[in-house]
Amino acid sequence: MASQPLMPALRADAVVIGAGPVGLFQVFQLGLQGLAAHVIDALPHVGGQCVQLYADKPIYDIPGIAHCTGRELVQRLTQQIAPFAPRLHLGQQVQSLQRLPEGGFAVGTTAGLQLQARCVFIAAGVGAFMPRTLKTEGLAQHQGRQLHYHPGTDSLGALCAARHTVVHGGDEAAVAAAIACAHNDAASVTLLHRRDVFDAPPELLQQLQQLRASGRIRVAIGQIAAQQTQAGRLLALQLHGPDGQALHLPLDQLLVYLGLTPRLGPVADWGLRLDRKQIVVDTAGFQTSESGIYAVGDVNHYPGKRKLILCGFHEATLAAFAAAEQLAGCKLGLEYTTSSARLQQLLAPSA
Repeated sequence: MASQPLMPALRADAVVIGAGPVGLFQVFQLGLQGLAAHVIDALPHVGGQCVQLYADKPIYDIPGIAHCTGRELVQRLTQQIAPFAPRLHLGQQVQSLQRLPEGGFAVGTTAGLQLQARCVFIAAGVGAFMPRTLKTEGLAQHQGRQLHYHPGTDSLGALCAARHTVVHGGDEAAVAAAIACAHNDAASVTLLHRRDVFDAPPELLQQLQQLRASGRIRVAIGQIAAQQTQAGRLLALQLHGPDGQALHLPLDQLLVYLGLTPRLGPVADWGLRLDRKQIVVDTAGFQTSESGIYAVGDVNHYPGKRKLILCGFHEATLAAFAAAEQLAGCKLGLEYTTSSARLQQLLAPSA
């Protein structure tokens, strides 16, 4: 795939890498310190593994909240940071981080985004969530044209309209994508999975059943064995059916939803001190071995570390204070949201 063109560099007080709960709370704490944040995440939505892995499962150990789902927690955090209007750069991964001679850091992403940041916060959890890819020989050459991994719902209309579309996967994302394609005037929609069982909420499964009954979605059961190409264009998939029979599946577009896997990725090449793929930090301010770069949440390591969201919130708080004082060059007074007129004005709901 061709590399993305570079964009003019944007200036930022802080760049937060990772939009999970700890990354979002990092934005809040930075805002209290008067530091505006840009947030980058490989997923096309905020929430990180909290939404990706347990969106609808209960969480019981968030202070002051008896229980909530992962999705509800992210919604609350998103509302909490709204007064600080962070710039979100989703669906892209940070691939370069370099210290600038004049101070601060140059941050570059896979989408060509360029940022000049005064400080950087790595809240990448267990790593950037990247799509699981197909290993079928020859398929990779079609990526970005006819093969797409986890495309967002906003792009499905353009991808599948008037095209024979195959959606590969068996989870909620795959079912939702197939339904969306059926409603976006695809020439045909085939949902491909290794068995005729799908892991999705009841309302989605009901919609799927209705669309199958009406003939707007076909379900193909099998595993991809090979691909058929002509003049550089993907024409069809060859499948191994459940009884060993060979199946032929023509297509124009292949949308793949086989789940996501976390990878530390380029972070491992940034020269930070690591301990078993985790970033070593000083617990006084959660600074890494590089001044001006902080690591919070599951991505960091220190004696007594516990991988809990509430511990990440504590780390984000101290990291924001440490960064603000380092940038100011002096000790800063402690302000309380209960008594600071400045903070209350920032946080007051809009009239």
